[in-house]
Amino acid sequence: MPAAGDLTQILKEARHRAATGERVAMATVVRTKGSTPRKVGAKMVVFDDGLFLGTVGGGCGESDVLQATMDVIESGEPMLLHVDLTADEAQESGDVCGGIMDVFIEPVAS
Repeated sequence: MPAAGDLTQILKEARHRAATGERVAMATVVRTKGSTPRKVGAKMVVFDDGLFLGTVGGGCGESDVLQATMDVIESGEPMLLHVDLTADEAQESGDVCGGIMDVFIEPVAS
């Protein structure tokens, strides 16, 4: 299993596991505004068993992305997720970046 920060290895692992029949989705930060934990281009790959590699920032924002990624794995349909880190819930949980991220989530083809 690749280290969490090695993007090339993460993508290889995603393609390999998709080729063996496992359902895989990739989340990519495509737009940010204000202060965000990760910038455009950050990626996270999620496998149908819930294991994930990489990060789009952690905290409740990443939790939202993980849930949406599992939905994409189930449906097979890509989606664009708007993650608002300025919301009261984010501040209450200690995630006080205060910015906004758009995250594109897509199935990884075998």
